[in-house]
Amino acid sequence: MDSECMSLLPGVCEVMADSGRALLDDTSLEKLLDWFTGLTQAGGSLLKACPCLLEFISAVVSNASSDPGVPSFTLKLTGLLAASEDGFKTLQEASVLRVVFSIRHWREAGLWEDPCLRIGWIQGLKNLLQHPEALSFFVKSEFIKPLLQLQTDPSLFVASATNQTLAHILLFFQPVSPAGCNGVDDKDNGRAPTSVYSDVVVAISEHLKRCLVPGANAASVQTLELLALLLARSSPPLRDALLQAVADALEQLATAGCSRLTLPLVDVVLAARSCGADERFPDRRFDRLLSSMLNADDPSDLIHAAAACLRSGLRNPPHASQAVRILLLPLELASGQVLLEADDDDDARRRRLSITEHLRRKASCIATVCVCLTNLQQITLMPADFLPCAPGLTVGAVLSLLKVCSGVPSSAGEAGRNVIGSVKVQKRALEALTALTALGGGADDNGDVFAVLLRYLDNPDSDPAVLHKSYQAFIKWTAVLTDSSSITEQLRADLVGVVRKRVCDARWEVRDSTVEFLGQLADVRVPPNAAEEACGSPEALLGGFCTAPLIGEALQDVESYVRASAVSAMVRTLERGWQQGAALSQRETETARRLLDILSQDPEGFSRRAVVRYFTAWFSSCSSSSRPPLLTECVQIVLRQGSADADWEVKVHALELAELLLDDAFPGHAGSSEPRRTAPHPYGVTSDLARTPHAHAGAPVGGGEPGVARAMNRLVERGVFSALLSGLVDCDRPVGLKACRLLIRLRDAVCPLLPGQPDASKVTCKLPAGGWGQEIRRTLGTKRSFGAEDSDGVPAGVPELLTSLDLDERLDVLTRSSDHVHNSPLSLLQDILSTRVAHTRPGTDAGQEVIVDCY
Repeated sequence: MDSECMSLLPGVCEVMADSGRALLDDTSLEKLLDWFTGLTQAGGSLLKACPCLLEFISAVVSNASSDPGVPSFTLKLTGLLAASEDGFKTLQEASVLRVVFSIRHWREAGLWEDPCLRIGWIQGLKNLLQHPEALSFFVKSEFIKPLLQLQTDPSLFVASATNQTLAHILLFFQPVSPAGCNGVDDKDNGRAPTSVYSDVVVAISEHLKRCLVPGANAASVQTLELLALLLARSSPPLRDALLQAVADALEQLATAGCSRLTLPLVDVVLAARSCGADERFPDRRFDRLLSSMLNADDPSDLIHAAAACLRSGLRNPPHASQAVRILLLPLELASGQVLLEADDDDDARRRRLSITEHLRRKASCIATVCVCLTNLQQITLMPADFLPCAPGLTVGAVLSLLKVCSGVPSSAGEAGRNVIGSVKVQKRALEALTALTALGGGADDNGDVFAVLLRYLDNPDSDPAVLHKSYQAFIKWTAVLTDSSSITEQLRADLVGVVRKRVCDARWEVRDSTVEFLGQLADVRVPPNAAEEACGSPEALLGGFCTAPLIGEALQDVESYVRASAVSAMVRTLERGWQQGAALSQRETETARRLLDILSQDPEGFSRRAVVRYFTAWFSSCSSSSRPPLLTECVQIVLRQGSADADWEVKVHALELAELLLDDAFPGHAGSSEPRRTAPHPYGVTSDLARTPHAHAGAPVGGGEPGVARAMNRLVERGVFSALLSGLVDCDRPVGLKACRLLIRLRDAVCPLLPGQPDASKVTCKLPAGGWGQEIRRTLGTKRSFGAEDSDGVPAGVPELLTSLDLDERLDVLTRSSDHVHNSPLSLLQDILSTRVAHTRPGTDAGQEVIVDCY
């Protein structure tokens, strides 16, 4: 522990123990406990290093504060100190432990009724119970009974903390060898820890059995949650003991029809099965329990139990098949499509009647159908022998449901009428339809899929979210086409009409989804028919209709989200041409100029970020030999404006563009994340640099300026150094971090080459007289000028900057949390001590707040 912290700790303990003072920052105690926890985990004894802690505990116990926060903290701290055997012994000898954890003591102090104090007691015990002596103390002190009572505490926080502590006791101390608990033999009390632990197991098991009774819903829910946790994590001896104790009670609950208990009970059953408990359980009660869950009388419980079984990955054939049938039945009833064979037993007929009646109520119908749709992909990916119908029929049922939702007449009956116009069902059905493309199509007629989707896209009443999901489904189903035969001329005409209409929709969300859709089309390739060539999705779906003008118009949309989407869509539509080195069209040239206007004038950051990403994508898509002069011109403008933008994300994106230029100038070096090299650099020979061509035009092919100097000068001319230096001193940490890393990578690439490149040492860039230029000079800590100042700024040697800015030290600071300077343990202790100043300062008003900076 830091010596300065050690010197402050006694005063902090005095402030906390003073019953007349309340700490103004409620979180400071938790932060102090976190610090103590870290010190304990690092090793050593806190009690030996800080004897004032024992005095503090005694003071709090003997003079209990009216504010329960400090006693609660004291309970947790005591448990933490007693977590080691030495600390436990010290506290025992000081006669502290029994008093600190005495419930009677805190009742008499009038604090036990506060949930904060009870949580402190529970968590203190959990901290304490880390060794056999602590378990023996726990049992001898008869703490098990009050702890079990707190499992049904009115406070959910207390009840949850109790469950965690009970689970900790059973799991931490469960025997792992015949020698005893955790391999430890008899202790001086004459009882082996194994027998002590056995008493705890019996007490907790009996408590669980008592709570698992029909009607005791609150207690049963907490108990089932604890039981599921224990069964999932316990080893066979403990797991089997728990199962033997609660099996009868679980069976009674399963047949009692308590709706609130259905899901937690299913979790218990599945936790037991997942651990293989059923293989050792002689009467296979859990098979019967699962069957009981999947034959529940309440339709809602039945649906949720079936869904829970599938989510758990259950692959037991009878139960998995039954769960699938349960979940497909509401889809069949609501869509009017037959998915299940005729009911051939009484249970199946009863289930159908029950669910049919359940779907007559609109709210329950919509909720139930949505649960089924959410689990549909899971169903169709199950083994074929678990399924009652072919996957293609499931796709057809979803399409029929979508038709029913949009008002198409059907034979679905009352369930079908309840889902008409339901946005919730439409969204879930479209999500399911999108997910079902994993089947490789799966529909008997993909044309029917597109027809249904077009109906939604063309419907003026469609919700914006429904339209968005329709576009996504359209893209996904286009991507799984095996050929273009499903795309008819009528489909093309209808889609063009929809796109023309929706791109002008009054709702910006719809315009945004439409522009995004047009961009996504460019990424999809549609396989050809026998007599056709492969073509892009825009050509296949839209024919000769050109989407570029629509996207271009969206660049001027009044909504920034739409403008940003338009920029991203423009990238997707042009990227293939960039990669192929196609000549710029007049439209592309005008688009580039318009995007620069957006970067300099758009008030919203979304659009400006998209513009920088556009030019980054353009630059990275082109080979060095095919980059048009317009791109070089635009990149310099983007770097200059982007690095000075008010939005930190724009600045980070501008630095990503600068990174591409670094890679271009020094291929193989600027991208390296390795530490600085001491060995000769592979490009260290001057003649090689001057004569060797590089694919990315980093060094000149021959003659003129040496390669390193020319590459550095090009970076200066393009504004890369200015962008990196301004980013280095930026107030936004992500910007500074990115710039610092790039400068280090550049330094490691350039500096080893300088001895053989004297001209490179003379490369300069100009620092502005004010702003970031002044900050750079202040960072260097020098008053001298790098050269004569002119109207454009102060010239500075680039190599000198790279080696003088202490970049490694700056990177170390930037990679640490921004809290590391002020939010230290020392600062925390000083903040707590500041409350004493508030109480002792003459003239301080009662209740006057003290500003603290606790982390």
